[in-house]
Amino acid sequence: MSAAFCDDLQVGQAQQAIAAAVRPLDLAERVDLRAALDRILAQDVVAPLDVPAHDNAGMDGYALDGAGLDCGETVLRVVGRGLAGHAYAGEVPRGAAVRIMTGAVLPQGCDTVAPLEQCRLDGAHVCIAPGLRRGDNARARGEDLRAGSVALAAGKRLRPADIGLLASLGCAEVMVARRVRVALLSSGDELRGIGQALDSGTVYDSNRYTLWAMLQRLGCDVLDLGLVADDAHALQQALRRGCAHADVVITSGGVSAGDADHVRRAMAELGDVAFWRVAMRPGRPLAFGRIAAGGHDALLFGLPGNPVAVMVAFYQFVRGALLQLMGATVPEQPLWPVVALDALRKKPGRTEYQRAWLQRLDDGRWGARVTGSQGSAMLHSMSQAHGLLVLAHDRGPVQAGDLVDFLPFEGLV
Repeated sequence: MSAAFCDDLQVGQAQQAIAAAVRPLDLAERVDLRAALDRILAQDVVAPLDVPAHDNAGMDGYALDGAGLDCGETVLRVVGRGLAGHAYAGEVPRGAAVRIMTGAVLPQGCDTVAPLEQCRLDGAHVCIAPGLRRGDNARARGEDLRAGSVALAAGKRLRPADIGLLASLGCAEVMVARRVRVALLSSGDELRGIGQALDSGTVYDSNRYTLWAMLQRLGCDVLDLGLVADDAHALQQALRRGCAHADVVITSGGVSAGDADHVRRAMAELGDVAFWRVAMRPGRPLAFGRIAAGGHDALLFGLPGNPVAVMVAFYQFVRGALLQLMGATVPEQPLWPVVALDALRKKPGRTEYQRAWLQRLDDGRWGARVTGSQGSAMLHSMSQAHGLLVLAHDRGPVQAGDLVDFLPFEGLV
């Protein structure tokens, strides 16, 4: 881990520093296919067979040899039928066709399927309208996957389509990365747990619940260390416990420069602090490093105390690090160009994230309007928003009608 930075890092610099410090856990387990959704694939899956396994019909209709198609209407004798799971036996002679269903094996001698809507029965013959070309509506063996090719690459997060693909290859089990273990705590004498009475100047802790939800969506195992008072000894004890049982420890609160903000000092005593300030809003006080205790070590993210800043910091820094630990391929965040519907004050020199919702404009483009006041303690506006406007480090004020980048919440895990 590098020495601490004195100046605020730009967002991209902080992301690069985190990425350089994270190594995949390289621990895997074999799980049943139905338990693999949203897990990270630990090794390549090689197709054991061709998909599809045979030439087959792409539509209901009549299978035929496309070399026999006429320029006008084609008339063929119907000699049988083929169903999915019950192939037509034998070779189809020239001048003949077989009634066939979608997915059924193409009979020997057939390479084309005439769809029903282009066909007309006339006794024992089928009349096919002009326009059909050789090879139409026929699916070739192995056109989706060839046996021996990589069906899914290691590092992929398994989605529903991937589960179906694995099933189509006959995979009952799959090797996935071990879940990342994350310990989290909230620091602050002003915090109360749900069910406790609120004294003057106290608030309910929401950050652990927000973080728990985001960690669950990522598929992490979570150890909740609870609320920790503004006490250096209590905080160190909590960090030691987290370090002993988790790969990553996440704190919220206690990372600014105040006398009662102990996280950064505890990090320095238990390990290294790579940085503790980022040129962004919200979320400037943000510590990252590695701590060690009792023969174990863990990455530590000291997030701000304000609820919106916690979420922004998680999306920008923690999410990618956790995926990297899992051995996942970390995708770029999807930034959409949208039209700003409000004039926004912005000074160059920091990246800003403003909560916004989208609306379709008359010209078909998408516009974004901020959700009102952007105070970093206002979690309700985060709940209302569709995503964040991302105002780049060097950007100045935004005029209504300017294009700005929009980061949607849905699509992020």
